[in-house]
Amino acid sequence: MTEKVGNPKVESRIKNTLTINGKEFRDLNGNGVLDPYENWELPIEERVKDLLSRMSLEEKAGLMTISSQFMPNSKAIKFFGYDGPSETDESGLLNETELIIKHNFFAKPGDETYELEKPILQKAGTTKGIKELNLRYFVIRDNPSAHDLALWTNKIQEVAESTRLGIPVVMVSNPRNHKGNIAQGFMEAAGEFSLWPGELGLAATGDAEIVKEFSEMAAKEWRASGIHKAYGYMADIATDPLWMRYNGTFGEDTELVSELITAMIRGFQGEKLGPNSVSMTTKHFPGGGARHKGHDPHYKWGSFNPYPTPGSLYKYHIPAFKAAIKAGTTSIMPYYSYPSNEYSKPQLKDGQSFEEVGFAFNKEIIHDILREELGFNGYINSDTGIINMMPWGVEDLSVEERYAKALKAGVNIFSDEADPSTLINTVKKGLVSEEILDQSVTHLLTEMMELGLFENPYVEPEQAQIIAKDPVSQQKADDAHRKSIVLLRNDSVLPLNDENIKEVKLYVEVFTKVDADKQTKQLKESIANYDTAINITDDINNATHALLFAVPNTVPDRPDAPLTVALGPDTGIDVKKIKAIEEKVPTILTINMTNPWLIDEIEPKAAAVLSTFGIKYEPLVDILRGKYNPAGKMPFTLPANQEALDNSAGDVPGYAKGSSYAYKSENGNIYSFGFGLSYE
Repeated sequence: MTEKVGNPKVESRIKNTLTINGKEFRDLNGNGVLDPYENWELPIEERVKDLLSRMSLEEKAGLMTISSQFMPNSKAIKFFGYDGPSETDESGLLNETELIIKHNFFAKPGDETYELEKPILQKAGTTKGIKELNLRYFVIRDNPSAHDLALWTNKIQEVAESTRLGIPVVMVSNPRNHKGNIAQGFMEAAGEFSLWPGELGLAATGDAEIVKEFSEMAAKEWRASGIHKAYGYMADIATDPLWMRYNGTFGEDTELVSELITAMIRGFQGEKLGPNSVSMTTKHFPGGGARHKGHDPHYKWGSFNPYPTPGSLYKYHIPAFKAAIKAGTTSIMPYYSYPSNEYSKPQLKDGQSFEEVGFAFNKEIIHDILREELGFNGYINSDTGIINMMPWGVEDLSVEERYAKALKAGVNIFSDEADPSTLINTVKKGLVSEEILDQSVTHLLTEMMELGLFENPYVEPEQAQIIAKDPVSQQKADDAHRKSIVLLRNDSVLPLNDENIKEVKLYVEVFTKVDADKQTKQLKESIANYDTAINITDDINNATHALLFAVPNTVPDRPDAPLTVALGPDTGIDVKKIKAIEEKVPTILTINMTNPWLIDEIEPKAAAVLSTFGIKYEPLVDILRGKYNPAGKMPFTLPANQEALDNSAGDVPGYAKGSSYAYKSENGNIYSFGFGLSYE
């Protein structure tokens, strides 16, 4: 990615521009004078200092608060718990609505787990948020087309331009280019931009160049649509197979994760943050993969990180963040959890114990380790709702005291705390000085100016759509899909090449918890449309082969029931039926590995086993037909059985859990990190 050279393109839609010596500048405060912060010829440091001096306390606090952003009457609003009408302004932007923001993002009203944590009622809206609350960072929670997203972000920028100082908006997004389960916190959108394998699939390619190519293309798509900052990617090392966020990681190997997070940052940001960059927020420091029985800190019962293995924090979890810092990540997001001394062996220097407060409140973690030891000089972006929803370890503090503790630990911006009034009160009560806010605002204004938003925050909707649907990008993505597929076993049944395909009558079925029949139909149609040589039969008694696609689902995270990666009714897999089909005909078993599933019941009788990590069907067909030689390698280790899983620590990768941990097939292959067969 290269930066623009020469004069930047300058565009205003609400206020005038100034022409000086043949060069254009935006008159963002409307005073008819070119002020230093409006002058793109000056050093960014000088511009930021000037703008900071003009800002009120209220404007500074607003800048330090990130709110979720919704399109009117969107599905995303309903996901967050609001079913009523949306109030919009004359431009059609959401002005204000009430949202029930839950501790348990994955529960819905009526679910048992929904009642376990008290919901938080918030006001959200675009126009009021920008004009009255001075908000400038918004997380996009919708999945419109690139064209419509560009129209929408342009309207938001027009509102921002109309304000006193004309400070632009930074639009933020979770990943939205991956094939997989759309879930809050992993990704909230897919299908509108180029569609790539899931993060674990990218890891299965083992190819940093593919990851860099992906991130460069995604950055181009995002910026064309008006997105400037990513909540991602995860540098967490996936050490607990039960963790519901395993799917968003690059696997269990510290070296590979470090290599891929480096490629991701350099692809999205470029060598230096500029007008074509997407700013990266690497998460979740110091590593969310160290879990206790898989439970996640979105919930009270999973609110701590255990480190039962001496030295595991520095050996496995921190190095990938060190790589992200070296690659130049703009910001880092700490996880909700607090480090538990009860469940940990020595981790810190000189045998010190942890302060048992959430990582965003933990000065020892943020200032001492991240800032001083690792040398991070970017800004700290809190995870969603650390003040009011997940204030683990600081529940007894007032909300103002929580803000103060987080600020003193080093947090610079607060996610999904939609009303900055409490932060303002924190200063007015003397709990922190306004100067500590100035440090944060300096970081944020610098980011905005480096991204070129003070010159031109607007995009072209038609061009955004062309870029989003560029067939060349999707061809590259499809190649990544092919390279991500791991062949675990092949008892001479694959490939179904031109020499033997005429004799094959293929029975096809998808096993999953929701809409299995619908997904089976989609898989059959995709195969039939893509490769007419394949003869599909709906009658297993008429079949010569079977293609079974197991798509297990993680179970809800609850305090009163154990998490599981066992295949069965809880995860949506009919094990008995799969085994019966395997007994009847040679079966090609494909398993979507969002987690390291226990496959000891369904693997032994399969004729071939493939692992996917969020896959388009067409590239899978290419592998089955031998048009592409399998090249993927496992990004993690599969547990041998439930006993092996139960007896393993949640803070170390599978390859380090001992020789008896990994699954071993009947033909002697060990399905550990880095394993994968080919046809040759």
